[in-house]
Amino acid sequence: MTRVTLLTKPACSLCDQAKLTLERVGGDYELDIEVVPIHGEEGQALAAAAGVAFPPGVLLDGEPFSYGRLSERRLRRALERSRSR
Repeated sequence: MTRVTLLTKPACSLCDQAKLTLERVGGDYELDIEVVPIHGEEGQALAAAAGVAFPPGVLLDGEPFSYGRLSERRLRRALERSRSR
């Protein structure tokens, strides 16, 4: 199972798109998704440590993966590589 941390903010269309992408991908891969507000204390700390410039930020198993528009194709490739290890 892959732990996904999604850093979001309210009224963010890219954040909404990322949530939908994670829902779709979660149908094919076991994902443990945690949504964290980027403006909260935990979110700010995670964003700073991961180098997330703006939401949505995505961390896979605690490691920085992306920020901004989430690419479903890139995410699937990363999860497939992780699965084959």
